[in-house]
Amino acid sequence: MTGKAVVIALGGNAILRHRETGTAEEQFANVRRASRHIAGIASDGYAVVITHGNGPQVGDILLRNEIAKDTLPSMPLDVCGAESQGMIGYLLQQSMQEALGEAGLDCPVATVLTQTLVDSDDPAFGNPEKPIGPFYTAMQARRLQEEQGWRMVQIPGQGYRRVVPSPRPVALVEEQAIVRLFSAGTVVIAAGGGGIPVVTDSGGRLRGVEAVVDKDYTAALLARLVGAGDLLILTDVERVALNYGRPDQRDIGEMTVLEAREHLAAGQFPPGTMGPKIEAAVGFLDAGGGRVTIASLEEASQALAGLAGTRICP
Repeated sequence: MTGKAVVIALGGNAILRHRETGTAEEQFANVRRASRHIAGIASDGYAVVITHGNGPQVGDILLRNEIAKDTLPSMPLDVCGAESQGMIGYLLQQSMQEALGEAGLDCPVATVLTQTLVDSDDPAFGNPEKPIGPFYTAMQARRLQEEQGWRMVQIPGQGYRRVVPSPRPVALVEEQAIVRLFSAGTVVIAAGGGGIPVVTDSGGRLRGVEAVVDKDYTAALLARLVGAGDLLILTDVERVALNYGRPDQRDIGEMTVLEAREHLAAGQFPPGTMGPKIEAAVGFLDAGGGRVTIASLEEASQALAGLAGTRICP
């Protein structure tokens, strides 16, 4: 499908906001708010695919694993990712169905539990850098390194945290199901949290791995898969900025792929924050995508209309 099709990547603040405790009621309220914005985009004639982050939710699942480790078996990271996809998919499915109905739109909504194929030879497996889960004391960190073989790093002023590989996505295992549902007019929710990372073993079978795939790279892959002209990345800032957080900060309304590459090379977009979003945007546009917009959730419709946010064009 081409034309007015958009992949919308929801940031974590659309599901769980800063200082919230993460109750079901809080997350439902946030997702309902996000769904009304997305329904407005669908009302403008866009076919929609939704993907989302899952960091806080996986963090809670890992913390529950830790607290209950003497009573229940802990689940590996790929299973925790699947749990979070199912939970957030449920919140979004119910909320989107409600919001679409309020907007007078009659179209189905479905979540596809998505596995993301990664390369077992990806350099990230030799250099784990993605922090996950709760903070630990130095003594706890040493014990976990010895007992679990985890790699732990110190976060200044906060304690120690586990780090895992973050390989690049290669393909989505459920791509045929996603495309067929989308082509039939379904609002598809897919590849939450970047997808469940899997590799193929020597026998060609899929196996989950202890890793986290960056959701922005997977969102770009998903947009290419469904032939979307637009990739809309919704985050907690209104625009991309140069010299972010400094007195000479300058917001960007529009930039080309060439300019985006230059700013990346100059270190303007750090790896842990805006960097993956800009790299994902460049990859999507290099592969033939029409436009990437980075904006806040509250300005989603205006951003897609070119009236807010930052637009990155070929």
